[in-house]
Amino acid sequence: MDYHKSNVKHPNIPEDGLTTEDILHLYFDVSTGNDYPDGDEWFSIEYLLPYNVKLPDRLKGPDYFTTLAVSEAKHYWRHRELLRFKYGKSKKLAESLEYIDKKYKELSKAIHDSPVINQLK
Repeated sequence: MDYHKSNVKHPNIPEDGLTTEDILHLYFDVSTGNDYPDGDEWFSIEYLLPYNVKLPDRLKGPDYFTTLAVSEAKHYWRHRELLRFKYGKSKKLAESLEYIDKKYKELSKAIHDSPVINQLK
């Protein structure tokens, strides 16, 4: 994994994020499951595209990106997933990290393969 600290602040997650190319940013929300008995086995990840741009329809939806309101006239794009990294005493952290990286590459490729990439550089 070739990630480095992101210089983009997420509007809802106070912790720093990670990125590989400063276009798509990755954030972890570890408090997501705190209200549930097995909440310590889950966390959310959010892939953030911090640009107020119009995405092509094929990049919109739960498999790719949905909007995240930043202000009244501004929005970003995000993809959010809930991951279970522990099953009782069995930890699946390596598998979770592999999935996170694979999804990052998939979303990044979709962005790069679309015309919107020209608006982001």
